[in-house]
Amino acid sequence: MRTEVIAISSSQSIARAMDVLNKGGLVAFPTDTVYGVGALAFEERSIRRLYEAKTRNNELPLPILISGPEQLELVTINLTDVARILAHQFWPGPITLIVERHPRLPQDMSGTSTVGVRVPDHRFSQRLFAAVGPMAVTSANLSGHVSSITPEEVLADLNGRIDLLVDGGPTPGQVPSTVVDCTGETPLILRKGPITEDQILSVLPAKFP
Repeated sequence: MRTEVIAISSSQSIARAMDVLNKGGLVAFPTDTVYGVGALAFEERSIRRLYEAKTRNNELPLPILISGPEQLELVTINLTDVARILAHQFWPGPITLIVERHPRLPQDMSGTSTVGVRVPDHRFSQRLFAAVGPMAVTSANLSGHVSSITPEEVLADLNGRIDLLVDGGPTPGQVPSTVVDCTGETPLILRKGPITEDQILSVLPAKFP
């Protein structure tokens, strides 16, 4: 298989990505941080393909990207106050919130009761998720390699492993998102990123240390 490439500026980029995804394919595209590669969140076969394409350990959970808070109820349940506050303050943006996963999500996506969710601050990504629904998305590189920030880097790792690459040039952020566990009474930063601990604590009520 040879990976098809389409320019993000093409009038057909969203339609082409939708077609590939709805047929069970994998699509790479730019976000506000790095390039991601993803599949429809509720398609188990596509989820398995995503793990295989990246040579990723299938015990590692896959994050979910959504178009906005209106899609949260599709992928999560029992949101904590911490999660609601951080979503309101920092979405769209480079912060992934670990929340309780919806039981409808395929088991292959996460072997745990939680899932990471994010709304990227990127117009194409938001339009795509609004059109196809939540997607399981991870960085567009082979497992263990540096995250791709250009289409050339995506192809260097994944050419022939994925169906479509939407070429949007270099990504603006170039640093993976901050990851925050929001399942407990207090937030726990699991991965440092563009949103700092001070920024997170500054928007939370005083009851959160």
